[in-house]
Parts: sequence; structure tokens; C-alpha cells
Amino acid sequence: MNDSATTVETIKLKRGPTGLGFNIVGGVDQHYVANDASIYVSKIKEDGAAALDGRLQEGDKILSINGIWLKDREHRHVVDLFKTAGEDVELCVQKKVHNISTEPTNSEPEPKSSVSSLQILTVLGAAAAVLAFIYLRRSRKDF
Repeated sequence: MNDSATTVETIKLKRGPTGLGFNIVGGVDQHYVANDASIYVSKIKEDGAAALDGRLQEGDKILSINGIWLKDREHRHVVDLFKTAGEDVELCVQKKVHNISTEPTNSEPEPKSSVSSLQILTVLGAAAAVLAFIYLRRSRKDF
């Protein structure tokens, strides 16, 4: 079974008034993922160029900026590359797709229960209250 697969995508962004609209982490001097010096998207800024475009996502690995590969670069150097990349920026991004299975799948969806946990607890609580009421009525003696 294969738990994850990756795809590479080219994303072109136009720098807006607030920049490209995302933050990065990583580099040879500050690994974001253990034993991996790659550059990752850490945050997509609301209403920024990346958010408006919609393709770049938090956790995506940025492989290159305008054709300049980012492998084995320090974080501050990559930040400088972004700052000087110009108005139109082309990113090569490795996207991670989760839970891809190579095993055959059942063609029928699993049935969903029509009873929730809250409904079950409510019925059990009501039954306990009725039993407690009956017990107290029977154990009560007139003096």
C-alpha cells in the first residue's frame, strides 16, 4: 500500500500589493522536516496572490523560483530570491496527495450509521432515569 504520492505543478503568480501572499520555511540552515532541507509553504495569506489563485497550499514543497532550483540553499537566500523575483513569478511546486492506495477498493461505499453517539447516550440516559424513578417508587414505604 502506498500512503502518499506526489505531483509536480508549475504555478504562475502575479505579485500583488502585499507580495505573493505566502510564507516559507526550511532551507539547509533550518530544516522544517527532519533530514530535509527543502523549502515549504508554511502559510497562505488571506486575500494574497497565492490565496486568490488557489493552487498553492500550505505544506507544498517549492522546488524552484523562475527556473532557479532551491535545493541546498539557506533560508535567507531563498527569501532574497523571492524578494527579487519580479512581478510575475513562476514556481515549480511538489504537491503532496494523501492516502493513495494501490490496493483494489470496494465499489460500494461503506454504509453510514443513521444513529449518532449523542442519540445513543440520550436514550441510555432516559432509560436510566426511568429505572431510577421506578426503583425509588417501589422502595418508598409509607409510615
